[in-house]
Amino acid sequence: MTLSSIDLRKKIVQITLEKKKLTSVAARVGIVLDISGSMQPLYRNGTVQEVVERILAVASKFDDNGMLDVWVYDTHFSRLPSVSEKDFDQYVQRKILDNNNIHKFGRNNEPPVMEDVIRKYTVEEEEEEATPVFIIFINDGGVVKPIKKVITSAAVQPIFWQFVGIGHSDFEVLKQLDTMEGRIVDNANFIHLDDIAAVSDELLYDQLLNEFPSWLEAAKAKRIVRPN
Repeated sequence: MTLSSIDLRKKIVQITLEKKKLTSVAARVGIVLDISGSMQPLYRNGTVQEVVERILAVASKFDDNGMLDVWVYDTHFSRLPSVSEKDFDQYVQRKILDNNNIHKFGRNNEPPVMEDVIRKYTVEEEEEEATPVFIIFINDGGVVKPIKKVITSAAVQPIFWQFVGIGHSDFEVLKQLDTMEGRIVDNANFIHLDDIAAVSDELLYDQLLNEFPSWLEAAKAKRIVRPN
């Protein structure tokens, strides 16, 4: 029997976790997908579905129940059903493109969806000992400047924001995330991938998980997340 693509990717994630000394870490994993107008070709050609599958492999290794939480946003946002290995096939087509209740292909506005992410993990599902949350935020450019205020105020929460810029925008605001002052810990990182579909799984996972370990240590030291 041949290994499925998700099983192969989980093996690559495992290697990455070993390299970054993250094998003992349990974390919730979520993905926020830009669904503004410029993203339409990537939804139609299967790139976004592939991104969901690739990130699901990370959730499968980090999260006890193997679930990947999902949001999409343009000027509005939708919190979607979480996806697992059992139901990821055609997830984007079934749950996003075919769903007429989702506002899609408009302009972008990040703070409302970010506030909903924070609400889910810190209000609705608050735990006595905070489990770390790893959010992968896919955007193709032009984020609004007020995201800085959201990220700064969220630094006390057990949430790490890994922004992934795709395409050819300049990502001026996202490039400033690492040098933003006024936070108890550095809770956000940005990587830029011109063509995410052309990036190998090995490189993608290595870059996605590059700053999460240092945030985790800083967050433990400040008691933002539970120590091991």
